[in-house]
Amino acid sequence: MREFKITYFFDEEHYIRRFIHTDSLESAEQLVKSERDQYISFRDSRGIYHELHTGKVRVVQVSEYFREDKKKKLTERD
Repeated sequence: MREFKITYFFDEEHYIRRFIHTDSLESAEQLVKSERDQYISFRDSRGIYHELHTGKVRVVQVSEYFREDKKKKLTERD
């Protein structure tokens, strides 16, 4: 499974990010398309619950996300 970041932009300053796990970018895009113009709910990376209507966002951005292991990064510096 790969991790993808979906960002819902409401305007230039306000957005919500959602992370999903799926097999491909195409399946992530299909999920976004299937949720178009309806209410969705999810918890963000901080555990905060969100409900939003996807028809109310201006831009939806989907990209693959590569998490960095912070512990590994700190030990590499030493």
